[in-house]
Amino acid sequence: MERNASDEVCGSSLPPWVVMHIPHDSTSIPPEVRPQFLLTDAALVAELNRMTDHLTHAMFATRNGDAVVVRAPVSRLVVDVERFANDEDEPMASRGMGAIYSVTSSLAPLRRPLSDDERVSLMNAWYHPHHERLELAVAAAVEQHGQCLVLDCHSFPSRALPYEQDEASLHRPDICIGTDAFHTTDALVDAFTHAFSEAGWTVGINQPFSGALVPASRHLRDHRVRAVMVEVNRRLYMHEEDATPKPDFDDIAARIRACCGKAITDAFS
Repeated sequence: MERNASDEVCGSSLPPWVVMHIPHDSTSIPPEVRPQFLLTDAALVAELNRMTDHLTHAMFATRNGDAVVVRAPVSRLVVDVERFANDEDEPMASRGMGAIYSVTSSLAPLRRPLSDDERVSLMNAWYHPHHERLELAVAAAVEQHGQCLVLDCHSFPSRALPYEQDEASLHRPDICIGTDAFHTTDALVDAFTHAFSEAGWTVGINQPFSGALVPASRHLRDHRVRAVMVEVNRRLYMHEEDATPKPDFDDIAARIRACCGKAITDAFS
């Protein structure tokens, strides 16, 4: 069930003040966490296939770039680092999908009830260290370059899963651009929309997903930190039934990286 390990300092050919955040591409379930889950091995693999942003690290980042990559080392089924730490602040917690999920994508039970100590242990092992790495990467970019762009890298299924708000029958765009009212400028929205549209893809703004992650210490406080989320429809690059890449994956990935590079150049020029 494991495809990737820890964060890596690498990125696409983007400016060194770009921090690429890749929170959901891991399929790793640590052995000590596996007994918490109620699913059989086969059912867990199927759930990982549905919920993982497969191949986003390979799609957005390369080995010889300047951008820093902050990548979650475990599956979002273990801890979702994109959720707010406190359930009272997280809208999805009411659906059983706060930082620590209790339900599957179909809203069926995912794991046994956890004690407070178990929840704290999960957060201390995976959630808080991830955000500390993100905080440090953003702080370094601001200190060294006077600015930072957090590029929040995701993918999404071509049909809405039951836990989502969208109807499964709705046609989804090829690319979703997510924004934050404080940290995403109109120039960023326009540049990313134009770059992907010019490449021949349909683009939705905050549809089907919205928002762009910013470290808590900077959120709504520091205009030097900008953020934008790029979500790629999985039908473009992978076989969704088994999470394997399509034959033209490398070409699609190169086009995605080129669009991000062009958008950043245009937005900040």
